[in-house]
Amino acid sequence: MTTPPRLGALVVLATLALDQATKLYFLFVDVLSQREPIRLSAFLDLIVVWNRGISYGMFQQDSEFGRWALVALSVVAGIGLSLWIRRAPNPLVAAALGLIVGGALGNAVDRVAYGAVFDFIHFHVGSFSWYVFNIADAAIVAGVVGLLYDALVLERRRPRPAKP
Repeated sequence: MTTPPRLGALVVLATLALDQATKLYFLFVDVLSQREPIRLSAFLDLIVVWNRGISYGMFQQDSEFGRWALVALSVVAGIGLSLWIRRAPNPLVAAALGLIVGGALGNAVDRVAYGAVFDFIHFHVGSFSWYVFNIADAAIVAGVVGLLYDALVLERRRPRPAKP
């Protein structure tokens, strides 16, 4: 049986591998920049966006200092959350943390290799346009949702220790 820390580590590796594989594919195999936009459905396109900031394009960094500060922040967050994975109390928390760490590291790899994060999935409905994201971003969001679900829903269902 897989322990929560081992599961978390596997999720980190799987998330990082899937994120980097999709990015490498659209950058160098099926060169998205030469074919964009690619309409997948009425609400989903593939386009190329280079994000020099963090989620939702906030805190855009045009300097090398800003770029490396974001890399350092991602690495420090990854290390801190990896320590939490080692003490994860259950598989959901371990997997959620693994998604966040894998996503953070995936985007850090982009910043080191290209100077910015390669985003390519564009969700939109009518005139409403959601931000452009990648697998790492989706993993981070899914990980946060998992942590919130554990804390807000599952925690209430767990038996409480008897008071002395």
